[in-house]
Amino acid sequence: MLLDAGENVKALAEYLGHSDPGFTLRTYTHLMPDSSDRARRAIDAALAE
Repeated sequence: MLLDAGENVKALAEYLGHSDPGFTLRTYTHLMPDSSDRARRAIDAALAE
C-alpha cells in the first residue's frame, strides 16, 4: 500500500529491514496493479511541459 501511495522504495526497504530495495520491489510489485497506468500518466505529464 505504501508503494502504491507513492512512498520511496528505498525508504520502504529500510522500514521493512530489507538491505536491498530491489528485493522489496521484487517482493511487493505484484500488489501494485495500477503502477503502469500511473507511470504512463507521469511520463505524459512530463512530456507535455
